[in-house]
Amino acid sequence: MEILIALIIACIVGGIAGWLAGLLVQGTGFGLLGDIVVGILGAILAGFLFPALGLALTLGGGLFGAIITAFIGAVILLVIVKVIKQITA
Repeated sequence: MEILIALIIACIVGGIAGWLAGLLVQGTGFGLLGDIVVGILGAILAGFLFPALGLALTLGGGLFGAIITAFIGAVILLVIVKVIKQITA
């Protein structure tokens, strides 16, 4: 049961982060739902990448820190996708 709750919270945090990242990084063409999915993937990316690099955001801790971390991961992922789309176009 705890895993299900953690998964739901991760999806909510990733969704918020993806929405915010979509507002910041314009021109990816994913729309709201696509940005939310990218936010969830960005949250996963940041969750693995930041500790591996020795980075930890403790800005307020808890939920706020998780949203900031996921937001940064989502922005990084959206920028990478945007650059790849520009190169292939």
